[in-house]
Amino acid sequence: MKKEFLNNLSKSILLSLVIGVSATASNVKITPLGSHDGEFCSRDRAFVFEDPDGTRVLFDVGRTVAGPNDPRLGKIDAVLLSGVHGDHMGDQRISKTNNGTCAKPQTEVKTTPNSNTAEIIVGKNAKAFLGGEMHTFMKQKVVDAGGDAKLVQPLRFGGEQTIGGVKVAIVPVTHSNGVSSGFIHDDLSHSFKKNGLTAYVGPDNGYVLTFSNGLVVYISGDSGITAEQDVTVNRFYNAKLAIINAGGVYTSGPKEAAFSINELVKPNAVIPSHTNEEATKNGKLLEGTKTAAFKSMIKNIPVYIPLSGITMEFNNDGICTKGCK
Repeated sequence: MKKEFLNNLSKSILLSLVIGVSATASNVKITPLGSHDGEFCSRDRAFVFEDPDGTRVLFDVGRTVAGPNDPRLGKIDAVLLSGVHGDHMGDQRISKTNNGTCAKPQTEVKTTPNSNTAEIIVGKNAKAFLGGEMHTFMKQKVVDAGGDAKLVQPLRFGGEQTIGGVKVAIVPVTHSNGVSSGFIHDDLSHSFKKNGLTAYVGPDNGYVLTFSNGLVVYISGDSGITAEQDVTVNRFYNAKLAIINAGGVYTSGPKEAAFSINELVKPNAVIPSHTNEEATKNGKLLEGTKTAAFKSMIKNIPVYIPLSGITMEFNNDGICTKGCK
């Protein structure tokens, strides 16, 4: 009887361990890549998404990824870019984390007239899925950086691309998308700068990612409030997790972003981004910040702060199972 009891107990423990490992293996991992380890800082934009099958997707490398040799990157299968403004495409970048302050990171490495984005696409031999005329613009940047133009693939509104177990779609945003003169070669750069102009490269976009475990993630990009957040993101894609920019002036502010989440997207969890401030100190949210204001206005939806280098895990319903704060 005692032996049978111990055998049954061992089987029960083994089954619990298997279930636990299986549950963890089916989660989507999301890791912010900011300027300062364990913090949410003023220039932070970038995220790495890892599908349960191991596919890794990098979004908006900006200025806080230290080029293709950043040790935090690992394998990257695809690179996404919401728009060509310097803080997203990367007109400059950090050389390593924790340089400068969280409020004013040191982004001392110049990457124009190419971009941090193109250099990472080439360095990682990663696909890139870009909307509008951004894909032809980035193709040339990739070629200039020594890569294959075929790495850059077009993606139009209403279409879809697939990389590994991840389906990638774009959605419209309310934002401009002019590329500054610094990214343009000398023969045009001087004329554009002299006349205060930028070159238009098609519409900005947000993304909807559908992972192999069924999780659907909406990434707003630099959008203001838009009906697309209801019609397309909520009603069509039924996104369960949202990453929304909330910095104000250039994007929705905290109040507007909160409205989008509460009334339009209606996800099961939300991560604020692009708040353009030192939002945390020692990993704790600072009172009086835009990030804190946004969190206070969200109704009955968990708000998770993207602390650089700390991986969060989400199940298919957008419920955080590990690493969220």
